[in-house]
Amino acid sequence: MLNIAKQVLNMINNNGYKAYIVGGFVRDYLLGIESNDIDITTSATPKQLQEIFQDIDLASEEYGSVTLMIHKIRFEITTFRKEIQYIDNRRPLEIEYIDDLYQDLQRRDFTINTICMDKNLEIIDLLNGKRDLEQGIIKTVGDANKKLREDSLRILRAIRFSTNLGFCLSNDIELAIKENKHLLRHLSYNRKKQELDKIFANKNAKQGIELLLRFHLDRELELERLTDIKNTDSLISVWSILNVIDIYPFNNSEKELITSINRTLKLDNLDPRVLYDYGLYVNSVAGAIKGIDKKKITEAYNNLKIHSKKELEITSEEIMELLKKEPGEYLTEIYKDIENKILYGILDNQNDVIKNYILQEY
Repeated sequence: MLNIAKQVLNMINNNGYKAYIVGGFVRDYLLGIESNDIDITTSATPKQLQEIFQDIDLASEEYGSVTLMIHKIRFEITTFRKEIQYIDNRRPLEIEYIDDLYQDLQRRDFTINTICMDKNLEIIDLLNGKRDLEQGIIKTVGDANKKLREDSLRILRAIRFSTNLGFCLSNDIELAIKENKHLLRHLSYNRKKQELDKIFANKNAKQGIELLLRFHLDRELELERLTDIKNTDSLISVWSILNVIDIYPFNNSEKELITSINRTLKLDNLDPRVLYDYGLYVNSVAGAIKGIDKKKITEAYNNLKIHSKKELEITSEEIMELLKKEPGEYLTEIYKDIENKILYGILDNQNDVIKNYILQEY
């Protein structure tokens, strides 16, 4: 990946422009963490980059950014710029292209995200980001209050970096979060969820949740049940406990999964019928939330006599022929009865045994 990044930098440099890898990739590189996407900052404008690279995506051109895909690696390339004014505590209203790396770095959020790397893999650290990286501290570039007011998403980004990296927040950031946390109310739920997903999915999720609670961000984020989270084994378990599918954006499969988990929280996750109806994953997540050993749930699931309707040794056609009836709701009733009898060991899953039972009962 780094070799391809060097090629991209070389191509920009060879056309007379400055270019550096910046931000998360360099930060993670210095920490020995694998990173997938690479951000590049350059003196070349989007139009000039389009002359260098054929497959440039100009969707974010108005913000001075383009996207380049090479060998399935995604490069976000942004022109050196100054951001003149922010609107909605989120987006720059106006940008100005510049030809100075130091000024470009001044607009960024945290010092640890300002470290650069050139085509020779030399580190360029104009704002002492490496020092803060070594000390394990999250600091804003410049005044913390100003930075968080410009873009209130930085409140959650600060907590996310603190969570994911195990770093402390500077005193300035802590005070600025307390001062500006109300601005989170104006952020889109989609952007908030993206950051919260990264916090909740991390191995240090408990630390992130503690930070959110320490600053009382649960109120601003409308996460009333944040104090109820004890288990952070999976992202879906956290969202299930929070149960905010009517507020935050989830796709249909996520909504269905969260709804099912919340239903099984009230049920016995070792009961054969519950295991059969909701499956291993849903019961495992619900069980983990309730502190039930996953091995017990897995063993109980594996020991089920049947795991789906397809495994029943009788078909709808056979039932209709046996009872000499047309299709109807009675089939659902019979199937549920048969499933229960087999699941609880009252009836063997054998065609002749099931037929005899149906003839006797129906």
